[in-house]
Amino acid sequence: MSEPNILLTRIDNRLIHGQVATQWNGTLGANLILVANDKVAVDKLRQGLMDMAAPNGVQTRYFTIQKTIDIIHKASPKQKIFIIVENPEDVLKLVEGGVPIKKLNIGNMHMAEGKRQVATTVAVDDADVAAFKKLQADGVELEIRRVPSTPIEDTNKLFS
Repeated sequence: MSEPNILLTRIDNRLIHGQVATQWNGTLGANLILVANDKVAVDKLRQGLMDMAAPNGVQTRYFTIQKTIDIIHKASPKQKIFIIVENPEDVLKLVEGGVPIKKLNIGNMHMAEGKRQVATTVAVDDADVAAFKKLQADGVELEIRRVPSTPIEDTNKLFS
């Protein structure tokens, strides 16, 4: 069984949206954007809105976390996959479920009650930080970067 061709996994609260999807996809050259999110997997309206924001010629899939774990290894090598998730806890579930995520891009994690702003577009709480620590311990490379044209921010900010 060959490894699925996962180009990048990104955390973004808004999942697929306009410029960001287009810019990342232009850099990555993915032909499949996989949104791994339990809520969106059953929300046809949000899927339709995201399909409109997705870059032309790129397929989209909306799977639950578990379905992603169950079928990612069936992906064809021709599928160049860009996975988008909402939060680090979901990424950790994917990794612990055997999804071979090597690199995690931390894009947008919005400010909310109980969170602290640690980077330009990233706010975390203790659960997020614990998930990032586990991911790092599992050998996942972390980078904080909003879009490909912006500089990478120091990931130590996540743990300060």
